[in-house]
Amino acid sequence: MHWLWKLQGLCLRWGTWMPHRMVHIRTRHLAPLQWGHQEVPAKFNFASDVLDHWADMEKAGKRHPGPALWWVNGNGDEVKWNFRQLSELSQQAANVLSKVCSLQRGDRVAVVLSRVPEWWLVVLGCMRAGLVFLPGTIQMKNKDILYRLQVSKARAIVAGDEVAQAVDTVAPDCPSLKTKLLVSEKSQDGWLDFKTLLREASTTHCCMETGSQESAAIYFTSGTSGLPKMAEHSHASLGIKAKMDAGKWTDLQATDIIWTISDTGWILNMLSSFLEPWTSGACTFIHHLPTFDPLVILKVLSSYPINSMVGAPIVYRMLLLQDLSSYKFPHLKYCFTGGETLLPDTLENWRAQTGLDLREFYGQTETGLTCRVSKTMKVKPGHLGTAIPHYDVQVIDDKGNVLPPGTEGELGIRVKPIRPVGFFSGYVDNLEKTIANIRGDFWLTGDRGIKDQDGYFQFLGRADDIINSSGYRIGPSEVENALMEHPAVVETAVISSPDPIRGEVVKAFVVLDPQFLSHDLDQLTKELQQHVKLVTAPYKYPRKIEFVLDLPKTVTGKIQRAKLRDKEWKRSEQARAQ
Repeated sequence: MHWLWKLQGLCLRWGTWMPHRMVHIRTRHLAPLQWGHQEVPAKFNFASDVLDHWADMEKAGKRHPGPALWWVNGNGDEVKWNFRQLSELSQQAANVLSKVCSLQRGDRVAVVLSRVPEWWLVVLGCMRAGLVFLPGTIQMKNKDILYRLQVSKARAIVAGDEVAQAVDTVAPDCPSLKTKLLVSEKSQDGWLDFKTLLREASTTHCCMETGSQESAAIYFTSGTSGLPKMAEHSHASLGIKAKMDAGKWTDLQATDIIWTISDTGWILNMLSSFLEPWTSGACTFIHHLPTFDPLVILKVLSSYPINSMVGAPIVYRMLLLQDLSSYKFPHLKYCFTGGETLLPDTLENWRAQTGLDLREFYGQTETGLTCRVSKTMKVKPGHLGTAIPHYDVQVIDDKGNVLPPGTEGELGIRVKPIRPVGFFSGYVDNLEKTIANIRGDFWLTGDRGIKDQDGYFQFLGRADDIINSSGYRIGPSEVENALMEHPAVVETAVISSPDPIRGEVVKAFVVLDPQFLSHDLDQLTKELQQHVKLVTAPYKYPRKIEFVLDLPKTVTGKIQRAKLRDKEWKRSEQARAQ
């Protein structure tokens, strides 16, 4: 049995998923843990320890009566909830999930909603009830949803009209799925009406005393090969890290209003429209924004008292394509950006036209906020800023040794001898992959960079094949698998290709079946692109397709994406030089 105890010890040290009832037994009576220089309480729940704190402050008249959540759409509809209202509504949401739906502590709940207020209520409700929420983008197609429901064994899903039909199509193949909650203005057979149940639910709920290391959320993250992995976060790595980051990133005050433009399926939305503002007692502003429209964004910035804004670099690049001289942003003071490479000309043009700096931040699904340029820090074009204080970020070589300033290497976060607070628990049911990502004392981010004498990091590119387009991380194998389902495709390799607006886009090299060689290639390109959009989330489709006779391979027959990528980027550089 010695090997079992070693494995169990490793699982507990890394927080890797084990059956939730076992985890509860092991964590219920833990004394405060010492992680680095930060003491972590044995129990923590963001809903009761943070949100309800501000609700109590409001009741006592010690917090200003402004909104905690301010939601608008393009039709003039508006929702404003202060912390007292959020507390009561989220307790109702918890009662819907635990009492009406009979979900038990540790059960997993898929949450696939657009930017509607209910997304925030459901997540808070899950926290209160000790449920594990699994955010997903509404862009998912049938196969995406099927995979996530099956591999996660989710017992419930909360979704909107955008994906309800797809869920119904795959539900018979998901034996663990017992409950479907619909957030909509209309009813649908087989679905419970969340809005009606919410109105009828009690406003009193006894919040679950969750362990700090107990599972709180699972995010699906793309890899270079295979299907997306399940990255698990605990109540500590989300909520306690948010408390530790307070004042070190956006430095929000209780009277501030922050607007994050992000898909609800991404961890950035959780960090900067949920954890960050509410930890500080600030207001999170949300626009439904069903489709990205730079004119709507400009109008909103001109019309509402938003003083901080968060978005991927493409958001700012798209805004700069408009006539900014026609708009005034009287309240906007701070702009933050991350998720992809910020080009120096975007920073310079934004500053020239608005007088505001773009302050970069860097992080990943597994690590949360890792580096940033805070309000008080100097902006250095092309640099991500410095590491968050409780993270030891270094540039390392291929043996895990720390490299001196000015030397290129791979970005790593020290996780030994002690894993820092905020780090994810591990890949669910994939201990090997979790361990394989460690080199020496460091967790590998997969990004290459340089650290300067001031501690600022410069991002140089991915060390692997992950494609980062407009802030979306796309695994090449996901696109390749979709393309291979088309009868015209014999072989394919997917890489990143430079793009002036999106930074980089998905490009597919395709070897055609001989019988398709006589087809109109322009028409076939459109057909393949449409096929991928129908098979998987549309943001993954290849914006560029090049038909080739063969693909470069190793002696063992493995396709060499790196060769194709290097050739593609060099060709682009040569074209720009001309």
